[in-house]
Amino acid sequence: MSENHDRAYSDGGGATAIIPARGGSKGVQRKNLRRIGGRELVARAIDACRDATSIRLVVVTTDDREIAEVAANAGADVVMRPSDLASDSASSESALLHALDVLQNRYGDLSTTTVFVQCTSPLIRPADLDGAIAKLESTKADTVLSVVESHRFVWREDGGCLTGVNHSGGPRMRRQDLAPEFTETGAFYVLRTEKFRSRGERFMDRTVGFEVPPWTSVEIDTEEDLEIAAALARLGPRHDRRFSEIYAVVTDFDGVHTNDLAYVDDAGREHVRVSRSDGMGIGMLRDAGFPILILSKEVNSVVSHRAKKLGVDVCQGVDDKLPVMQQWFARNGIDPRRAAYIGNDINDSSCMAYVGWPIAVADANPVIVRAARHVLTRRGGQGALREFSDLLLSSCSRQVRPGDEDVAAPG
Repeated sequence: MSENHDRAYSDGGGATAIIPARGGSKGVQRKNLRRIGGRELVARAIDACRDATSIRLVVVTTDDREIAEVAANAGADVVMRPSDLASDSASSESALLHALDVLQNRYGDLSTTTVFVQCTSPLIRPADLDGAIAKLESTKADTVLSVVESHRFVWREDGGCLTGVNHSGGPRMRRQDLAPEFTETGAFYVLRTEKFRSRGERFMDRTVGFEVPPWTSVEIDTEEDLEIAAALARLGPRHDRRFSEIYAVVTDFDGVHTNDLAYVDDAGREHVRVSRSDGMGIGMLRDAGFPILILSKEVNSVVSHRAKKLGVDVCQGVDDKLPVMQQWFARNGIDPRRAAYIGNDINDSSCMAYVGWPIAVADANPVIVRAARHVLTRRGGQGALREFSDLLLSSCSRQVRPGDEDVAAPG
């Protein structure tokens, strides 16, 4: 049995979450691998499920090897499904039923509750998954689906004219006087496993709704949806409790250690301003055992002097930062999925896309902000590194060393 499955049943069970994520898509190419907040859509769905206390096993069913690799790296079990169950015409139910059959053959038993989660809804909250699972039990329902309450006037075109659907179309009622209606978000469905397997459909005899905040109901069907979801994601929690996964840090210099300004004297020498608070934060991370690299495009003695004072590694005069960072990872035995890169401008993009934890300072270029898994509240050279170090250290309950296989426990 896998480690995930052992965890699923060692404490009396728990729900199994199944996330269908096929490789093909029409509206947005390779949609399930597109990133929001520095995280692939499929990985965001896995994170939400793993953070839900009522879910003990997270499974991704896919036909795509790259999605499978991303899913496994994010902590999910993977079920590879045949291509005929991943076509445009294949139903989600068929993928779920296939996954349940595989899981039963693989592990010998199944959870009594299955949670069908869509990774095209990237703003799912773990607490809502827990609430919906609890509602399945409290209401004795067969299906619980995520919904948002609606007080909108709905019209349908009929013969070239509009006819009211949930209203008479006559004297205007106040919206608050309309009977409440609920719109299915498509984000998740909680199902009685055995009944679903026998019926083969997600909506069974007793179906109830679990209301979620409207801002979490965004579905990704277009490029514009990705932009909207990315903007909403930045309004979410400022502190990701998974910071404890990080055990190595790479930073740009200008615009991160500095405010991205340079003072030039009459001899042509450049001077920059740094934050003592940032220096203290880097020092605390160094003393806690985190390997740290400053990676800069510029060639300036101030960079090497600053790195020496902080007691961290440095590489400067680097036009293409990614290969240099990869070599540093290899020399130090660092898994890039457990590394953070803190950047501010577009020449940081390749490094941010490579690591598991792309971080942006508050005044970063909009491209970098969109690529970041976490955006700091402070600007470069004005306490951003201290903010990051405080977040990271508060998440770790033990000293972290490069090459550790275990992830530090949340603080």
